[in-house]
Amino acid sequence: MTVVSVLIVDDQAPFLRAMSAVIEETFGFEAVGKASSGEEAIVKAGALLPDLVLMDVNLPGIDGLEATRRLRAHRSPPVVLLLSTYDEDAGARFIAECGAAAYVTKSAFGPDRLREAWAAATD
Repeated sequence: MTVVSVLIVDDQAPFLRAMSAVIEETFGFEAVGKASSGEEAIVKAGALLPDLVLMDVNLPGIDGLEATRRLRAHRSPPVVLLLSTYDEDAGARFIAECGAAAYVTKSAFGPDRLREAWAAATD
């Protein structure tokens, strides 16, 4: 089985820890790096070449939507899953704005949602 490499992007340490814990609990996924800004996410994604980026919407500097647009412009872009505290209804707008594969609220994010989003993005 191929392991899905994941870059976690959030500017708040509690959410970085929570997302890391979800990845650790989810068979077949491995965290390969963390970033705390949109700019850092772009640099780390270029160096680490993750399969999946968990991207917070609200970040210092360039926000998660702009960082996602820039990542999606790469020749072999990673799948980007947006996360935020905004309700589910905001997700469709966010996805339309930046080309992310999916949106999940931080409160609903867990192993099942991670697997579902990955499967839907890669089918």
